[in-house]
Amino acid sequence: RALRRRSLRMLRRISTKWVLTVLAAVVVPFLAFAWFVDTQMSDRHWQTVRYYLLSTAGELAARLDNEVHERQLAIELWSTATPLTEWAVGDYAPDEAVIFVPMLQRGFDRFVEQSQVYDLILAVNEHGELVVSNTRTAEGEEFSPELLASLKRDYSTEVWFREAMKGQPYRVDHHESDLVPRKNRAPKAHPENYHLGFAVPVKTQLDPEQVVGVVYGLMNWRHIQYQVLRPVRPRLSGIDATDIYASCYAWLWMSDGDTIIGHPNPELYTTKVSGPEVDLPELVSVARSRDWGMYPQYAFGGVEKNAAFKHCASREQGGFGWIVGVGIDNSDIYSTVDELRGVLLKATAIVLGVVVVGTVLIARRTTRPILALQEHTKRVAAGDLETRVHVASRDELGELAQAFNQMTKELGESRVKLIKAEKDAAWREMARQVAHEIKNPLTPIRLSADLLRRARDEKSPEYDAIFDRTIELIRRQVEHMRAIAADFSAFAGTRKPEPQVVDARALLEEVLTLNAAWARELGVEVDLAGAGGQVFVDRGELRRVLINLVSNALEAMQSGGKLACRVAASGAGSVVIEIEDSGGGLSEEVRARLFEPYFTTRTHGTGLGLAIAARLVDEMSGRIELVPVTDGRGTIARVSLPEHRP
Repeated sequence: RALRRRSLRMLRRISTKWVLTVLAAVVVPFLAFAWFVDTQMSDRHWQTVRYYLLSTAGELAARLDNEVHERQLAIELWSTATPLTEWAVGDYAPDEAVIFVPMLQRGFDRFVEQSQVYDLILAVNEHGELVVSNTRTAEGEEFSPELLASLKRDYSTEVWFREAMKGQPYRVDHHESDLVPRKNRAPKAHPENYHLGFAVPVKTQLDPEQVVGVVYGLMNWRHIQYQVLRPVRPRLSGIDATDIYASCYAWLWMSDGDTIIGHPNPELYTTKVSGPEVDLPELVSVARSRDWGMYPQYAFGGVEKNAAFKHCASREQGGFGWIVGVGIDNSDIYSTVDELRGVLLKATAIVLGVVVVGTVLIARRTTRPILALQEHTKRVAAGDLETRVHVASRDELGELAQAFNQMTKELGESRVKLIKAEKDAAWREMARQVAHEIKNPLTPIRLSADLLRRARDEKSPEYDAIFDRTIELIRRQVEHMRAIAADFSAFAGTRKPEPQVVDARALLEEVLTLNAAWARELGVEVDLAGAGGQVFVDRGELRRVLINLVSNALEAMQSGGKLACRVAASGAGSVVIEIEDSGGGLSEEVRARLFEPYFTTRTHGTGLGLAIAARLVDEMSGRIELVPVTDGRGTIARVSLPEHRP
């Protein structure tokens, strides 16, 4: 029984609850994430790699088709875009050939050097005789006399010549041509020793059906191998594709689906995929069975691989019918998942240990401040003092709740007394201020009335003049008391505002006009600038605020000066009204108390003007401030109000 009570007491402790909660919050997600990575991430990662293999194979096939089309089009332009080729190969007068052949030769040389992909361009007449060819390589080197002599042969027996003479372009697939010498003398296969051929007919302009010759371009295979069929590096967001796809590469087969013509290893050129050297007949079968897809998983060179393929355009579609493939090592595909799994297991063990130790230490350190807080909360007097905390536990938090309830009860009783005392003090201060402000005008009224009565009793001949002066004095003092009453009424906020759309600039201009005579009397120059803006406020209340600010500014310039006013939209959804005077300015102490009720630096007034202005601007959802001029004497009164936009 004692052990059971001790166990229950341990379970009630905050430190124990914290450890259990944190363990559940950390361990469960880590275990769930580890399971997810192990069972789901592998498949999802493979689907991503599969998508990139298929899409990259399709992209490479499209790129190859486009390259073939562009290279053939470049050769066709020599027979369609300029009549020079026709004039050179046609049966025209010998003196004309002397002119056109050198021109065509120079054009071929420039074309070879600029394109950097062709090794040879031939123009052959309808009898199979060479008319002209380029005489320089793509690097600008002159052909040897032996090469130029070897090009003067009979081309009438060439397949490409016979097919082009039928009136349609003809393409010669991947091959080693005997028209140019081997660039790479190594006995092993090299891309520079292979070519593609493009033969196009040369037709007359007068009769598009008459073929007078053939232009034949020999494109070096290195451009296909190194530029078009370049190494593939798909990019994945957030993953270093260079490492993951380090083994990714592309290859190219002929239209038979069995002969390699493009590969990072040129020694495999013309090798049969189904032959003993490669021995992957299943890949040939799949590539022949459909246009686009994934190869079955296979092993090459002792390495497990996966790959995708895509057929290029057939000869009928303007291509060669090649089959492009993109492959990757399986070790690269799953390396990220395997690495992540290992890191995750290590991280789980480390985090678990750190969390357990840290939680125990933090929990024990936390309970001590809570006990200390129990004593300090008795001194706090804020918040809802009527609320009570339900005591639902017997741990440290339960004791803290009991102490909090006791504290709020005592603070509630104290606040009731404090509020009553503050109300009494406020009424006494209000009564004192009202009595003080009303007593000042009553004294001259009483003295004037006594003087008037004495003049009447003594039948003074100046009775009428005294009567007029007395009536005028009484009227002025009554107006003064009316203004005092209006100030106290406005400060109390008894009037209900009636908002409307107000042009802030027009209203400020009206206030300035009202005070124009006073400004001229003081020698103050008034300037109003800004595009203005519309606000949705009570016109009378805003007018009262502006009158108060303008009056204060004028009183600060008894010896003259400049009153600069600006009204403009701020661009942030508000209209800013600024009234800048060139007076003596305000000290930090005075500026800190400007908006306090009954505070004034003048010898007259109630001291409620700025307090009323601050309350009215606040009710308009605006902001008012008085700041010193940064580069001189004076003060800027700034009022910011929400801009009204219909």
